[in-house]
Amino acid sequence: MDQRLERILSRVQKPARYAGGEYNAVMKNKHEVDLRFAFCFPDTYEIGMSNLGFRILYGVLNNMPGVWCERVFAPWADMEEEMRAAGLPLFALESGDPVGAFDMIGFSVGYEMAYTAMLNMLDLAGLPLRSQDRPDLRPLIVAGGTAMYNAEPVADFIDLALIGEGEELLPEVAALFRRAKGEGWDKPRFLREAARIQGVYVPSLYDITYNPDGTVRAITPREGAPEKVVKRVVHHMDSAYYPAKTIVPSTEIVHDRVTLEVFRGCIRGCRFCQAGYVYRPVRCRSREVLARYGREAVCDSGYQEMTLSSLSTSDYPELVGLCDDLAPFCEENHVNLSLPSLRADNFSMELMQRLQKGRKAGLTFAPEAGTQRLRDAINKNVTEEALTESLRTAFAGGWNSVKLYFMLGLPTETDEDVLGIAEIASHAVHTWREHAANKNRGLRLTVSTSWFVPKPFTAFQWEPQISREEYERRVRLLREAITAKAVTYNWHDGDTSFLEAVLARGDRRLGRVLEGAFRRGARLDAWSDRFDLNRWLEAFDECGLDPAFYANRERGREEILPWSMISCYVTDDYLWRQRELAHQSAATPDCRTQCGGCGAGTVEGGECYHG
Repeated sequence: MDQRLERILSRVQKPARYAGGEYNAVMKNKHEVDLRFAFCFPDTYEIGMSNLGFRILYGVLNNMPGVWCERVFAPWADMEEEMRAAGLPLFALESGDPVGAFDMIGFSVGYEMAYTAMLNMLDLAGLPLRSQDRPDLRPLIVAGGTAMYNAEPVADFIDLALIGEGEELLPEVAALFRRAKGEGWDKPRFLREAARIQGVYVPSLYDITYNPDGTVRAITPREGAPEKVVKRVVHHMDSAYYPAKTIVPSTEIVHDRVTLEVFRGCIRGCRFCQAGYVYRPVRCRSREVLARYGREAVCDSGYQEMTLSSLSTSDYPELVGLCDDLAPFCEENHVNLSLPSLRADNFSMELMQRLQKGRKAGLTFAPEAGTQRLRDAINKNVTEEALTESLRTAFAGGWNSVKLYFMLGLPTETDEDVLGIAEIASHAVHTWREHAANKNRGLRLTVSTSWFVPKPFTAFQWEPQISREEYERRVRLLREAITAKAVTYNWHDGDTSFLEAVLARGDRRLGRVLEGAFRRGARLDAWSDRFDLNRWLEAFDECGLDPAFYANRERGREEILPWSMISCYVTDDYLWRQRELAHQSAATPDCRTQCGGCGAGTVEGGECYHG
């Protein structure tokens, strides 16, 4: 361990974040590998180590002979201050070596508010921020994750964006880099060759021009780059890598448990949900494989909680059977089996009986909207009757703690829809009074609202975000309408959601804003106590750009969107049709009931959900 690091650790919060040495961390001889990959998560250790995708790709790369993947996390403010004062560059946990000495530096970016953390990590590594200022092949900067479906705000800082699922894509890029390194290619040649790989977007090979009104005029690929970069899809989940032998953190993390991904994708088609569209088609892991992975992961890690996870876990067709398969093992080893947010239309006593064998943690349902009209508009396909029945089942089964999630500012939302949230909360309290198995414990009902953010590759990608003033008015309206003492109302900070909308639909010109905000001290913007919107507004002013142009402006059907060079298979024609249906408050069936012709069925080697 670097002596500078040893001196620092005693002076910072949670030193285990930076110490490494965890059980199952992969150690290799750096002199016996020809590709060193620094895998960076632009947030704290406890957030990054909770990310299953991060763990998957760490294992995938380290299973490659000749490749050593090491982890790097964003330091907290106290650690950054100490590192800068001591002249200690950003380092990898496994070897302690400076990140700038690695061949490839990869960022896993699932959230737009992580962009300034990316820049800060590059700066702490002693590297120029902009790709054009890094002319050599190494280190090569790569980024992936759902935020990269629109990589334009960070296009000037990265060399490659990996679009889609990385289990096969990232090893292909790594193999190409090893060849380039061995044969002495220069960076331009590597980038041209990398652009030939499906799922690789090379920003420098695309020229972007703009109209006088600020909209995109044209996106022009150069030097053989494809007009459309098509996402990569893992076709067979049973054979896809799963980290059954995984790192056990030395300090508490957010999700400190075994996480089993039961399937990838979603059948529902909620019109606001980016993940629900970009992860199509649905691909399930078999019940037998999941049960085996769960047992192996618990035995190796010693965890006493196992979570069955996906975008909509209760839609897994063999969920009850899987719970039955895991139940004897979980009971014998004192492992609690849990599910995250559940669908209100398929929560059953049968399922509940499996879950109540463990401790009764709180239940979470996400109706998203306060009236049936608006739920139909967003295609949530959950009725108030179904929600009431699920609550009745839960309360009768002994659950007394429930969270309900909603959004404010959804397209077509009215005050009636907002007040409908309060009515649902009041009805939930009434349902508990009538059906609770144990009223002595009291009811803990939490209503949480977030501010709707329009995202690329959704039916609402053309919609404006409501103004901050209007959002705050709707929060006040709802706050005054919720009167029951048993109900706690939490709402999301408006500033971060506004900036998220700006960045989510931003274009390449925002790179100057990002750098300006970073130079003003923007770091870890995903954390409310670290976020300051004024830094960003000053940066926008300096660059002569209006954030409302990106957040609060409705797009027309014919407008070229900044991410139009990317394809997630789901077509714009389909998304536009879904938008039109939203404005008619017309729902569409889920994929299990009827194929909507979204385009995901064209995935080579894949297939849509058919039962």
